[in-house]
Amino acid sequence: MGPWSKFQSVLLQRRRYIRIFILVVLMAAVLGGSAIPAGGLTFLVRTFTRPIEFDFSTWTLDAIGAKLTSWGLCLERFLTPQAQSALVLDHLARVQRVNRLNAEMDAIYTNPNITNPDQVSQSVHEEFNTELERLNSTASLAEAVLQTQLMTVIQESGLQFLGQVSPPSLYRVSDVPQSLVISPRTEIRQILDVSLTPSISVDQKEHLESIIFKKLDHSALVVPVGGIGSYPTMVMQSSDLVWLTEVIAHEWVHNFLTLRPLGINYFTSDVLRTINETTATLAGQELGRMILEKYYPDHLPPPPVQTQVQPGPPETVSQPDEFNFQTEMRLTRVETDRLLAEGDVEGAEAYMEARRQVFWENGYPIRKLNQAYFAFYGAYSADPEGGAAGEDPVGPAVQALRAQYDQLADFLNAISWVTSFNDLLKLLER
Repeated sequence: MGPWSKFQSVLLQRRRYIRIFILVVLMAAVLGGSAIPAGGLTFLVRTFTRPIEFDFSTWTLDAIGAKLTSWGLCLERFLTPQAQSALVLDHLARVQRVNRLNAEMDAIYTNPNITNPDQVSQSVHEEFNTELERLNSTASLAEAVLQTQLMTVIQESGLQFLGQVSPPSLYRVSDVPQSLVISPRTEIRQILDVSLTPSISVDQKEHLESIIFKKLDHSALVVPVGGIGSYPTMVMQSSDLVWLTEVIAHEWVHNFLTLRPLGINYFTSDVLRTINETTATLAGQELGRMILEKYYPDHLPPPPVQTQVQPGPPETVSQPDEFNFQTEMRLTRVETDRLLAEGDVEGAEAYMEARRQVFWENGYPIRKLNQAYFAFYGAYSADPEGGAAGEDPVGPAVQALRAQYDQLADFLNAISWVTSFNDLLKLLER
């Protein structure tokens, strides 16, 4: 290769990285955290939340820097596909070891019979630090491998544009913010979602929810989330490969939709938020399963059982020894909606608290069941039994539309142009 050819090669490579950098910056600007409009209730809520709100700007800059460094090295390209998968599995096993050692140290320091926890935990602490250092050293490479594997199955499913996945899959394992969800007490409707620092304690959550209830007369709930569709996307650390592949795919689908009308209108209404979240859930499950089938077949769970559930009246609920979370939650939502529609707000809140205790007794420790709970979880309506969505027809309509298409790409390309429930119904009528 002559000097001019070498110069051209270097120039093309640098142009490629410049294009990647520009794309990442633009995507981060579009997707870098939830936007909170000013004025009204938002201003009043933020007088309480401002000191504990999550700093998306700093996180996004750090994440972009880490991804650009990883891109420049491209170490995953020097590994065979089998070695790449083995690296990911080893990394997740180390996550599990770090979590186990951390739990052991917690147990030592909370045991009243141990008078010198520093001494007793010394060997565990040393092993923890060693494993944590190894974990941090492989984190970026494991993320790069999973990103590449996701983009490969996306391309194979026909979702590329001009031969490229757009946007590229980028995710970063992180302590994920918790979301403060606010709904009116008189109806179930999410009117505000504020991202809070991951370290907020339970007593801080309770205090914040209580003060919003008492002073602003709104239902509030701080909920944990597994991932956020920023860019790069933010994903909670986990050793569960099935969960992780599904979540990184789910958040990529949000990035995909945000470049199209459905995602652009995410915050326009609860209906469009439900369409977005249900679409991302269904597609994330499928793409996650494709990753497992191609790269981790030994970790592939059995296919989900497809059932058609016809909701029955309250008197047909299962017996306590057959307690079904989704069915019981659906019935709870339906009755709550009925009470609120009749104007019996206090009756609805008393009913939800009584039902929360039923869930608790059956092994589901829900901290608080209120209007904000249903406003948040009701948007994830991919379960045929309804769950927290109750009788909301939006989720079932998305599920029905998915069933009309043989290919995931055709479904996503069709639904990504939906901007109203009527648009969705028109697609179903074709």
